Amino acid sequence: MNTKYIFVTGGVVSSLGKGIISSSLACLLKARGFRVTIQKFDPYINIDPGTLNPYEHGECYVTVDGHEADLDLGHYERFTNVRTTRANNITTGRIYQNVIDKERHGEYLGKTVQIIPHITDEIKRNIKLLGKTGNFDFVITEIGGTVGDIESLPFLEAVRQLRWELEADACCVHLTYVPYLGAAKELKTKPTQHSVKQLQQLGIQPDILVLRTEKDIPMEMRHKIARFCNVAPDAVVQSADAPSIYEVPIRMHRQHLDEILLRVCDVRNAAEPDMKAWNRFLERMTSAKEEVTIGLVGKYVELQDAYKSINEALFQAATYNDRRLNLVSIHSEKVTDGNVDELLAGMDGVIIAPGFGSRGIEGKFKALRWCRENDVPTFGICLGMQCMVIEFARNVLGLEGANSTEMDPATRYNVIDLMEEQKSITDKGGTMRLGAYDCTLRPGSRAAAAYGSEKVSERHRHRFEFNNDYRRRFEQAGMQCVGENPETHLVEVVEIPEKRWFIGTQYHPEYSSTVLSPNPIFIDFVKSAIIYHDEKKKA
Repeated sequence: MNTKYIFVTGGVVSSLGKGIISSSLACLLKARGFRVTIQKFDPYINIDPGTLNPYEHGECYVTVDGHEADLDLGHYERFTNVRTTRANNITTGRIYQNVIDKERHGEYLGKTVQIIPHITDEIKRNIKLLGKTGNFDFVITEIGGTVGDIESLPFLEAVRQLRWELEADACCVHLTYVPYLGAAKELKTKPTQHSVKQLQQLGIQPDILVLRTEKDIPMEMRHKIARFCNVAPDAVVQSADAPSIYEVPIRMHRQHLDEILLRVCDVRNAAEPDMKAWNRFLERMTSAKEEVTIGLVGKYVELQDAYKSINEALFQAATYNDRRLNLVSIHSEKVTDGNVDELLAGMDGVIIAPGFGSRGIEGKFKALRWCRENDVPTFGICLGMQCMVIEFARNVLGLEGANSTEMDPATRYNVIDLMEEQKSITDKGGTMRLGAYDCTLRPGSRAAAAYGSEKVSERHRHRFEFNNDYRRRFEQAGMQCVGENPETHLVEVVEIPEKRWFIGTQYHPEYSSTVLSPNPIFIDFVKSAIIYHDEKKKA
């Protein structure tokens, strides 16, 4: 069959969950045997979110080919088990950069370069590129922002044009909001009607409406919305708040969202979705009675999305260990010698979060020393691993003032140093060590046992590395460098074998953890935390 292009737009307010709805649709279509991918078009002018502060944009997700991407791509991978690339996340900045480069090369033959047709043509080219090169049955395209935003207009115009060009091979799903007014004790449909009207004024008629709501929307009200918005009555479905985002695909299937979409796209005789493995995950999630308590030490813990992939990887690992996750956020700036025992004593395991810069770093060192000396299962990720190295250097090797040259360029003991290939780089965007790299694990190490393999490939996002000049001193003192890149000998994994579980990874294993394929090192970390929890209970 021809590739079908599904456009997901949003209205009324942002943060309604277009990414979750897109991911849920992809999950259901994939479970029916279709080849599916998702892409996100972000309307901001940054080339990518790599230089954006987490306060601005939440987590920066990294694809296998080294593209810094929107956090929604993490949802796409977690829901579909399909790896994304730079082609799955396009920004206004990328579009304009491509058009300007073409103009400079003379590709427009002296014509005046305009929003229409040049910018919209470039958007359309990127939308259709995945369908042409990836051999997919469905390409789901999420348009960032909301209808009415100035920044989104070129993308919506491109969608309008494609709806006419592709005819039955295109479909628009519009996600909107039905608020509940507590004072009036009523659900209100006017915001949805106005949102659809705005979309229609741009020349786009939605085929399916998904209504985000905190209260159940009566069928009569859904039919009213269908009448006012020119949508089939059965093509108006609701997306009420769910205890977990992983329940959303099942809820959408119960309302026949995937069947409606197939009907709109004129796809017939499709198999029923095989959601057995997904449902087993949900059963384990809901049947878990006991908790495992993990402390997350970082400087962005007050932000819901700053460590999104870590949160989800921990949740998946806890579920597969038949536990409910109790994730405790611990702000690294607030950790002191005086309160570290109080903050960490109740933890079954501790994660030292990734990040950049010196803010909150001393609190991470204090947390790590407490965890190491009290033998609490501890997992350091990227900067968290580097902090493990620095703390060990200071308090075990006796290298007073040891540090990373990122934090202290003049440190006498640069146990973490700028990578050689980074020293001549001045641009900040897209210039780090990014994407998936091979790692060879030492036979018999805890890390190799966790993975069940001595060869792994994980994704990176860093400029600084373990300084191999100190490697022998660390290993003689008990911190083993058990993982390295086979080509560069960059240290990827450190561990202290005599501890219950004390491992740091230079890479980000959370990026490759999905619902149906949870990352093994997270599974092993949580398992160790559960064993420690049970030991404390017996004691």
